[in-house]
Amino acid sequence: MAITWEEIREGTALPRLEKRPGVTQLVKYAAGSGDFNPLHHDYGFPQAKQIGSIIVHGRFKYAALGELVSNWLGHRGRIRKISCEFRGMDFPDQPIVCTGKVARKWEESGERLAQLTIWTENGDGKQTTPGEAIVVFTR
Repeated sequence: MAITWEEIREGTALPRLEKRPGVTQLVKYAAGSGDFNPLHHDYGFPQAKQIGSIIVHGRFKYAALGELVSNWLGHRGRIRKISCEFRGMDFPDQPIVCTGKVARKWEESGERLAQLTIWTENGDGKQTTPGEAIVVFTR
């Protein structure tokens, strides 16, 4: 069940969402997004050889963070703004954990708002995609 405005507090954690995209899922994502950079699907690509692997699309992780926030809100609100920065590489078949917490909760101009600090972590617990979201709860 989605959280309600009354239940949240600053520091409230969002439930973790784990992704583990394989090469097939990355190719499907490339087809949907139009991002066919070989670094995301071709192990023989020179940059992939240099890194030792292909990497997950940054926008895939951005979409996963959107899913995290949307799942947390349920039908009790909407995402007003969401953003992130790509600060680290994630690799196929490895866990990408999306998580976050409520950084701020307030009311303004008749709206109930929350600012969320969100991020992805790789299997070593390193943040690779930090971001934030502003959500509006419905009345």
